[in-house]
Amino acid sequence: MKKIIAIILALTCLAVFPASANALSVEGGIEPLKDLFVAGEGPVTGEYSVDYSYYSPVKENDAAKYPLVVWLHGMGDGSEPGKPVEKSNIAYWASDEFQKRFKDAGGAFILAARSREENNIFWGNEMVEPLRAAIDDFIAKNNKNIDLSRIYVGGYSMGGKMTLKMAIAYPEMFAAAFPICPAWSPSEELAAKLADTPVWITSSTRDPLVNYYLAVSPTWERIVNASNVADKCRFSTLTKVCYEDGKATSSSHHAWFAVNHDMFTNLNGDYHYMKTVNGIGEEVTLTYPDGMISWLSAQTSDYDGTPCKGMGNLTDAEGTDDLIHIDGFFGFFKLIFNAILMILGIK
Repeated sequence: MKKIIAIILALTCLAVFPASANALSVEGGIEPLKDLFVAGEGPVTGEYSVDYSYYSPVKENDAAKYPLVVWLHGMGDGSEPGKPVEKSNIAYWASDEFQKRFKDAGGAFILAARSREENNIFWGNEMVEPLRAAIDDFIAKNNKNIDLSRIYVGGYSMGGKMTLKMAIAYPEMFAAAFPICPAWSPSEELAAKLADTPVWITSSTRDPLVNYYLAVSPTWERIVNASNVADKCRFSTLTKVCYEDGKATSSSHHAWFAVNHDMFTNLNGDYHYMKTVNGIGEEVTLTYPDGMISWLSAQTSDYDGTPCKGMGNLTDAEGTDDLIHIDGFFGFFKLIFNAILMILGIK
């Protein structure tokens, strides 16, 4: 019995704290790509500011307009500046290979923002306005080269939660959103705020933290049922979570590694154990090199750059409870229950 409990707790820890191990990489490796990111910080708004690491595609005397991708980390990956890039493989998107997949522009800004985890804040509501202020400030500093009609937001786990909250709060700003195993499920009323926003959700059916059937799938249904652009929305389901080379990740919660590699394997084939459908129920075949990045590039908005104060559509804060409560009895029980199902091979 003690051995079983030990195994369960070990699996729980692996699920809670994301692994940063890398598999095969884009030519040249991922570490040099991480070095391309520069530190920045937004203004203090309320009690907090949001620091970030960013990649700029701008070259000398470059007057081109580029999209902006806002990337939001999961729990445990924002403990100090620079961690959001270090602890995920989003730096792949700074590679020449992935940058050129941003069609028309041939590149994109990537802003990896950080929640104040040193204050035990895991993308809580108090960070909505500071994050918006950081994005506004970044746009103002790079207004010559940012395409306001192509601002995208995505992230994983707690960052997936914040992705949905930001897109709901300020739908006029974001041309598309790509939450990954999002640790929050909006109400039908809040999901309706995404009616004109293309959304691509990625999740694993075996996720031990954010239950696919009880949390992620209902979130998808609420979004597409209210959507005016359901044909543009996508839902990628992983039955087993692997790195791009096919090696299994340490937890089925780590669906973001598929997104980090643009939904293709290191051999540019179909991603391992993944199926994608759109919001009207049609299966979507991803053909290299047209993956997540190409999909983002096709989405545009009418955003004019007007800064927005307040929490936007989240003013009433309806449905803002997180799906993960690691410090609560129910959350801990859910982790153990899911771990047992995985050991028994039921999930």
